[in-house]
Amino acid sequence: MLYSIGVIETHGYPASLAAADAMVKAGRVSLLGINQADSGHQFVVVRGPVAEVKRAVDAGLAVANDCPENGEATSHYIVPHPTDNIEGVLPLHFTERSEPFRV
Repeated sequence: MLYSIGVIETHGYPASLAAADAMVKAGRVSLLGINQADSGHQFVVVRGPVAEVKRAVDAGLAVANDCPENGEATSHYIVPHPTDNIEGVLPLHFTERSEPFRV
C-alpha cells in the first residue's frame, strides 16, 4: 500500500516539534522525521492514508502558526499518491527508527 506524504516546513525548531506532535495526534499517520532545511527552517514529514495526512497537516499548520517567539509554518504540501520513483529517490521512506510506528 502506498501511503500519502505530508510535509510542513517551519521556521524555528519549536514550531516543528509542535507541528509534529499535533500531526501524530490528529490523524492516523507515522512521523518519519523532523529534518533540517536551512537558515533556521526545518521540515516535518508524515505518511499515512490520504484523509489522515490531510487532517494531520491541517492540525500541524494551525499549531505551528500559533507557536510563540516567531515560530511559523512557512510552507506545506501533500502528495496523495506518490509514485515508485518518488519512493526510490527521495528520503521519504520508513526507516528502522520510524518502522515501529508505521500506521
